[in-house]
Amino acid sequence: MRAFIFPGQGSQGVGMGQMLAAASPVAREVFQEVDEALGQNLFRMMTDGPRDELLLTENAQPAIMANAIATLRVLEREGGVRLAEKADFVAGHSLGEYTALCAAGAIDLATTARLLRLRGQAMQAAVPVGGGAMAALLGADLEKAQAIAAAAAQGEVCTVANDNDPTQVVISGATGAIDRAIALAKEHGAKRGIKLPVSAPFHCPLMQPAADAMEEALATARIAAPLVPLYANVTAEPVSDPDAIRRLLVEQVTEMVRWRESVLAMTAVGVDRYVEFGCKVLGPMVKRISPDADAVSVVSMDDVEQLLKHL
Repeated sequence: MRAFIFPGQGSQGVGMGQMLAAASPVAREVFQEVDEALGQNLFRMMTDGPRDELLLTENAQPAIMANAIATLRVLEREGGVRLAEKADFVAGHSLGEYTALCAAGAIDLATTARLLRLRGQAMQAAVPVGGGAMAALLGADLEKAQAIAAAAAQGEVCTVANDNDPTQVVISGATGAIDRAIALAKEHGAKRGIKLPVSAPFHCPLMQPAADAMEEALATARIAAPLVPLYANVTAEPVSDPDAIRRLLVEQVTEMVRWRESVLAMTAVGVDRYVEFGCKVLGPMVKRISPDADAVSVVSMDDVEQLLKHL
């Protein structure tokens, strides 16, 4: 069995999508449609920068989605591949969940771009600049990370945001609490804590205003049943019902991304091949979670051509 997977924030960089667009009119169509949906030349920012603008959450989220969907569309249209025939499930990390739903036909491309622009703006606005932070705890599993977060909280928000793989868990919360967690990391058995270059504390209770904004936006967004089930971040279980998907996308803003559990759950039902689109972030994570799995990351036209030989 095979899962198509889609990366989250942090995988963006100036130059993304440039070579794909130069090689494929299908990719150019995707980038143009996203630009039109947003009323902005996002693709120029993706290829030329400035980097500081691309890193803004409201730009990074639709850019990462557009790059992954462009890669998938090249595979589908130029390679004659149908997702429903080649994938048994889809999954995405944080914003990648929206990309996965777009890939599986549950949300159209323009709507996905607009939802991610709003999501990025709402997440940025939820906490004053400097009021929140995130840190990666290296060499820490979920249990150690939860202990570090609890010890560091001291009345402030400090929770696990991303359970990425057995060697990396990300925490999120008030800046002071995150600083304390980094200082406490080694004595609780982690190798070290590293503050992440993000502009807001994602996937923690401080994001409730953003969850409220997404609930309002998703209430009127057209969501269809995906072509294949989505393994949801919040539950690490498959979902296909549009109303359940809406609810989980809202909860996802403040809840932990259960990526490690999602991969283990997919592996448990027989998924042994994972294909990541647009970046090379989730593929290595999958290998650390499920060492026997075959995980490939598809970024370039060469990657697309190599994948086609194995599908």
